Amino acid sequence: MSKSVAAAMTFISDGTQILGDIKVEHDLRIEGYLKGTVDVGGMLVLGPTGKIEGQVQARSATVAGQIIGNLRGFDKIVLESKSILMGDLNTRELVINEGAIFQGNCSMQMDEKK
Repeated sequence: MSKSVAAAMTFISDGTQILGDIKVEHDLRIEGYLKGTVDVGGMLVLGPTGKIEGQVQARSATVAGQIIGNLRGFDKIVLESKSILMGDLNTRELVINEGAIFQGNCSMQMDEKK
């Protein structure tokens, strides 16, 4: 892995707990626990062991873990089959796989090209 690729991804591993806000300009993968606001300039990947309690904003997100709080994705959000989202969702494009749990309200922006 080159330095530029490694520098473009932040990883929070399983067993790690963060209490506080986090902001990254690039991609973020969370396998641990984070309580606070999450602001991601790129892609957020919440792994199956990952849990976030707080407001989340990202360009796009793939959720396999649990989010307790509102989620905003500017491009696309994917809720994987064992994911849990307890909060409101706002995005342009949404995929909810069978088995995902979503409890909240959803609003979607219309693509101006259509």
